[in-house]
Amino acid sequence: MKKLCLIAICSLALFVVVPVTRAQGGAKHGPEVSRDPGLEKDSQHNLEVARHYFKLKKAYVAALQRCEEIIAGNPTYAKIDEVLFIAGESSLRLAESKGKQTSKDSSDKLRDDARGYLSQLVNDYPGSSFRKQAEEDLKPLGGPKPKDSKP
Repeated sequence: MKKLCLIAICSLALFVVVPVTRAQGGAKHGPEVSRDPGLEKDSQHNLEVARHYFKLKKAYVAALQRCEEIIAGNPTYAKIDEVLFIAGESSLRLAESKGKQTSKDSSDKLRDDARGYLSQLVNDYPGSSFRKQAEEDLKPLGGPKPKDSKP
C-alpha cells in the first residue's frame, strides 16, 4: 500500500514539475516582437538600396536618408543594427567630406549624429556583428554616448 501511494505521489509530481520546467526553458529567447510583414519588406528594400548607395556609389547622403526612413518608420526592424551602422558610417564619412555628395549639415552635427547612431548600436545590440567596427569608430568621437542618448 505504501509503495502504491509513493508511486502515485511521484507520478503526480512529474505532471506538475515537468510543465513548470518547460515554461522556464523559453526564457533563453527574449521577448517576441510582432512585426508587420509589409513594413519589414519595405524596410528590407530600403536597406538594400542604402547598402548600394553606401558601398558602391559612395552616395552617403542618399544612404543616410534611406536609413533614417527605416529608423523613423520601423524601429523594431529585424536588421536595425545594420541600419544604425550604415547611418553612423554615412554621417561620419560626410563629416570627413568623403564620398560623391555633400551635406548641408555642419561637420560637428554630422559627427554628433554618427556618434548617436553608433552608440545606439553598441548600447542596444551587443551581439551585433557590426558592434566591433562601431566601437572602433566611436573612439575618436569620444566613445559611446550614455545609453539614454539618441541621435
